[in-house]
Amino acid sequence: MNYYLLSIICFLTCSQTTTVEETHTLMNPNAKNLAGRINCNTGYQRLKADSNSFTYYLRNLPLKHSDSLVRYYNGNTKQKREVYCAVVDMPISKQDLQQCADAVMRLRAEYLYKQKKYADISFRFVGDGKMHTYLSYVGSDYSYLKFRKYMEHVFSFANTASLKKQLKSIPFYKMQAGDVLVKTGNPYGHAVMVVDVSTNAKGEKEYLLAQSYMPAQETQILLNPATGTPWYGKPLSSVISTPEWTFDSTDLHRW
Repeated sequence: MNYYLLSIICFLTCSQTTTVEETHTLMNPNAKNLAGRINCNTGYQRLKADSNSFTYYLRNLPLKHSDSLVRYYNGNTKQKREVYCAVVDMPISKQDLQQCADAVMRLRAEYLYKQKKYADISFRFVGDGKMHTYLSYVGSDYSYLKFRKYMEHVFSFANTASLKKQLKSIPFYKMQAGDVLVKTGNPYGHAVMVVDVSTNAKGEKEYLLAQSYMPAQETQILLNPATGTPWYGKPLSSVISTPEWTFDSTDLHRW
């Protein structure tokens, strides 16, 4: 799906008060980061964020070219463009490791690594239920290559269940960028990250979601199946239906 077609979908699915001009400016296909690529809906704006904050990092996630398809770990492409509107430009390994919870942990760890907050990089494992730190794994080697090896180690021993135990539940109305929607299940659960939030004059929120999925694949910015546009949150509902999973508002968690 190209961006002209996405604009038409936006026009057909938005309210009657939305103009054609507004729908055509929702996406900026030439922009190379998240905040540049996806504009807020009319009446909404992004709140200011400190340049060292997790919010700022997520808003500035690099994106691949607007026509890019999500790639699986084996190089094949995810053709279902009704699922996503953009692909995060972040390489993944050639192993089937970076799935849903892994992508969430990767984004958090990449931010902390960039900030050199090495002591804060730690994840709970399924088997022993313990936290396993970046520092204990890498010793004195702080190279990015070693960091990636640590993350693949984490991906091998953590999942949605261990991620949920590591996070704390928060009320849905307190949502902010970096929060995680996580639902456990048998045999599988799912997790997606809130990568941006916008608000209007009434204090109402809209938000963007990012995910990986099975098999392991590049992180993608999701489309809202109810509108065909990237923003979620209107109308407000206790059920959050994403293209490949359904969450409840009680599934929101924070680091």
